Amino acid sequence: QVQLVESGGGSVQAGGSLRLSCTASGYTYGTYYMAWFRQAPGKEREVVAQIYTRSGNTDYTGAVKGRFTISQDNAKNTVYLQMSSLKPENTAMYYCAAKASMNSGRDWGQGTQVTVSS
Repeated sequence: QVQLVESGGGSVQAGGSLRLSCTASGYTYGTYYMAWFRQAPGKEREVVAQIYTRSGNTDYTGAVKGRFTISQDNAKNTVYLQMSSLKPENTAMYYCAAKASMNSGRDWGQGTQVTVSS
């Protein structure tokens, strides 16, 4: 049974930083892809950053480029999202997602709340 466990959310003032962690377990052959999504109240869930775990290739939504960095520690089966220069509009529930293969569906973590105050 696969499991994604996030941690690292919290409250921070605008301009501050947070680092989110997501540890994956139960993937027999590892993951193909991991990503961070976020969902603000009243809005749809959107992708923030993604990493293809075998190649290390990354991709970001335009709004966070240059401020957020996704990285991985393969030995720990963990993906991180380093968030810097945070803005109030970054306030949301952040979810970790993973895929076992290119054609498989996404698995989801339980989410971790990020709140940025002005």
